[in-house]
Amino acid sequence: MNRWLFTHIDNSALIIFRVFFGFLITAESFGAILTGWVKRTLVDPQFTFNFIGFEFLQPLPGNGMYYYFAVMGVLGIFVMIGFKYRWSMIGYTLLWAGVYYMQKSSYNNHYYLLLLLCVFMSVLPAGNYFSVDTKLNPLLKKISMPRWCVLIIIVQLWIVYTYASVAKLYPDWLDYTVAKNLMASKLSYPVVGNLLQSHWVHVSITYFGILFDLLIIPLLLWRKTRVVAFGVSIFFHLFNSIVFQIGIFPYMSLAFSVFFFSKERIHEVFMKKKEYYNEQEVIIPSYKKFLIFVGCIWFVVQLSLPIRHWFIPGDVLWTEEGHKLSWRMMLRGRSGTTSFYIIDKNDPEAKRRFINKNKYLSKKQIRLVSTKPDAIWQFAQRLKKEHNVLGKDISVYVDSNVSVNGKKRRKLIDPETDLANASWNYFTTNPWVIKYDE
Repeated sequence: MNRWLFTHIDNSALIIFRVFFGFLITAESFGAILTGWVKRTLVDPQFTFNFIGFEFLQPLPGNGMYYYFAVMGVLGIFVMIGFKYRWSMIGYTLLWAGVYYMQKSSYNNHYYLLLLLCVFMSVLPAGNYFSVDTKLNPLLKKISMPRWCVLIIIVQLWIVYTYASVAKLYPDWLDYTVAKNLMASKLSYPVVGNLLQSHWVHVSITYFGILFDLLIIPLLLWRKTRVVAFGVSIFFHLFNSIVFQIGIFPYMSLAFSVFFFSKERIHEVFMKKKEYYNEQEVIIPSYKKFLIFVGCIWFVVQLSLPIRHWFIPGDVLWTEEGHKLSWRMMLRGRSGTTSFYIIDKNDPEAKRRFINKNKYLSKKQIRLVSTKPDAIWQFAQRLKKEHNVLGKDISVYVDSNVSVNGKKRRKLIDPETDLANASWNYFTTNPWVIKYDE
């Protein structure tokens, strides 16, 4: 194990990845401002649907979130050029974690992956070469790193892609329903819109998606298939970027390729002027036991989270319980309507009063509370809190009808359950989410 984890190797791959990574998180931060994402998601809404348990995280008032993302952008630049690298990376990680946990109207598995990568990059020695820090203090300069620095990234990517592939092995994906529904929303695209509606395209997306996710890491690791796998990766990620418009993440995925090509090749292509390290010293650090302990805990959690839904009653595609943090990417489309009604408990003659969601929520948030049990419960709690301030004790009931993957709409929430007084179960099912025997 010592030789496997602590043999020192050339660090060119990590250094160049830091540059790519810094550029991409900078683009993510400033791009969120320029494209209006910050305005739509964090500035315009009266409040955000945070991850349950993180109610203290709400957007800064006024223009505060613009400044927040501008600071993130500056920290991204610092990461890219290696200026105060460790502190800059930790700062960006904390700020991105704040954004991630304070809202889920724009939830995306890629945002979760970025958070994990930020944690990795905060501890990796990625600022030890080709950085402002080493210019200012040459004693920081290093041309090698322990092998575990690469292994943790490769293992994390293997977990992500493998679980993404396995999750696709279910009827709606295999009968092309998901691919057909995904492409139907792209009909208006110029040039390719009509082509994307072809059955052969849906078949190709279905099986290519399964096979790519399952095989891409092993194929990149094997020298004989590496170049072909990289070419396929370019096509796959550019297709996703153009068709699904998912920001920086296709390009981040391509940047990971530097960890799969040979160290000599990466050094030759990107860092010819750097001295190449090939001594393969085994240096056992003082933090060995701590590193192995933390690493084991980290990867046990990463392997466990995506399978937790198997221990929760109900179909995760319907209940959403166990969906997040599980690499269940682009597996379903949800649509529906949810009406909220309140009753004043102190008025024996009170009738159910309809709540106009438009008074409280943005269009994006309305879509969220129309289909997601956690958001429905949170909005009920929000209504309860607001009326408590007015001295009223209310019950909240909902009439929620939801469709998954274009199927017939069915009731999602028990209409006789008072959600204002229902609890949220973090680790198991919520009884007021209606389950169906398929």
